[in-house]
Amino acid sequence: MIKHQVTMDNSRNLLLSDLPYCMGQKLTVIVMAEDELQRRQQKWKTFFKQLQALPVAQGLTDDDIAGEIDAYRNENNH
Repeated sequence: MIKHQVTMDNSRNLLLSDLPYCMGQKLTVIVMAEDELQRRQQKWKTFFKQLQALPVAQGLTDDDIAGEIDAYRNENNH
């Protein structure tokens, strides 16, 4: 994964060069304004705090969560 921050100039173009990927390799490029990124991050943080406050989440341990993540990864070959 490569993260690169740029400031848009008058050309309004974005050129990606000298990337460490193979010819023909499919890539996904996401372009997002910094303020949008911060807004989305705050929205996720708020969501996770609300989720953690639910009564059903109070009994979960870090080991429970790690076990669920491992099970998911094993099922999906991650």
